[in-house]
Amino acid sequence: MYEEPYRWVEAVGNRRQYLDEQFKQGSPVVALSYDGGILLTTVSKGTPKLYEIYDRLALGGMGHPTDLEKLRFSLLEMAHVEGFNRSPSDVTGSRLVKYGIAPVIKQAFEEVYKAPLIVRILVAELGQKPEKDALLTINYDGTFEETMGRAVLAATPAVQTKMMSYLKEQQAAPLSLEQALDLALRAWAIGSLAHQQDEADQQAEAKPQPNNAGSSAAAIPSSDTLIAHLRGIAGERTIECAILERQAPGSSKYRSLKQVDLSRLLPAALQSVVAD
Repeated sequence: MYEEPYRWVEAVGNRRQYLDEQFKQGSPVVALSYDGGILLTTVSKGTPKLYEIYDRLALGGMGHPTDLEKLRFSLLEMAHVEGFNRSPSDVTGSRLVKYGIAPVIKQAFEEVYKAPLIVRILVAELGQKPEKDALLTINYDGTFEETMGRAVLAATPAVQTKMMSYLKEQQAAPLSLEQALDLALRAWAIGSLAHQQDEADQQAEAKPQPNNAGSSAAAIPSSDTLIAHLRGIAGERTIECAILERQAPGSSKYRSLKQVDLSRLLPAALQSVVAD
């Protein structure tokens, strides 16, 4: 009987290790405030990772497509039920996360005899004013964090911290949509390169390394290196972007950026990425 709590803690630790492994090949997601709303972007392999949830709510995700779809539909249903029973203004990202989706993810993670949900989620909420915008990130264990101005999803907390530090250093206020997209893609490349570095470090663990072998991991690549990385993966992946546009007509503020939009917004060095 006394061993049961220990076994549960050990099982939870094993689940964390398993889930961390599942995200190694995932694509980071970046959300940034700009002068007209909120931008979400990622670079995907074909399966969409950005979605509309409600009038002023958008979703970005990492993880297993089936689990992500399951939670997306849950969020959609919760948002529309809330909007019908109360009013559209009562549908907030904070309520959906804190009282809806986070408890579901937490329960799935802690029930050690069932499969966990392999997801990390970012919910963006467009406020009536810029200072009311909110960005919420939810981890696979149900823990969540609310930020303003910027948020990221990444394979590991270390990579996420590196991306956030880069955004804080580079982000000027306010950003135009073009500037926000440029910065978001460079931050994505920071995360992608950090994922690759982590994998290379793990593969080299069994081999003798010089004393300074890990020093390059902390260095921030130059903008040219980041753009080159984005161009290098362009043939096998697609830049996916969506915005919550404050001045958009109608109740729905979500808009997915199409190829023609990206051709206009991307910096010159990345024009070939979306060229026909």
